[in-house]
Amino acid sequence: MSVKNEKFLIQTKGFNDIIDITMRVDDVIKKSNQNGEPIKNGVIHIFSPGSTVSVTTIEYEPGLIKDIPEILDKLIPQNAIYHHDTTWHDGNGYAHIRASIIGNGITVPYVNGEMELGRWQQIVLIDFDNKPRTRSVIVQIIH
Repeated sequence: MSVKNEKFLIQTKGFNDIIDITMRVDDVIKKSNQNGEPIKNGVIHIFSPGSTVSVTTIEYEPGLIKDIPEILDKLIPQNAIYHHDTTWHDGNGYAHIRASIIGNGITVPYVNGEMELGRWQQIVLIDFDNKPRTRSVIVQIIH
């Protein structure tokens, strides 16, 4: 078994910025190789460090890009009072809660040179923080 770690950076706008990173992840995998040969089978783990960012899968289409922030605003409103905010005075308590519920990493099987994603499934990074950020995405390839 071999493990490779790769990383790329993403500029975000914050405030529920949803970015399709599927092709970036696929490019990382396809550029990796084992003894000069492309990787054919393995497991890919995609992770973004940070407590106000998530990595998940969705059907990346305009309706869901609007629906996800709208439902999160109902469940975890930005303008509510959070204990985190009274401790740190940074106004992003909601972002921490959203990210902790969705999670900041996923694992995807890689079979015959392709990620095993559903037809309408894309890998996305969602930045919940209350400011633009540069986020790193770590792609760990286990084969």
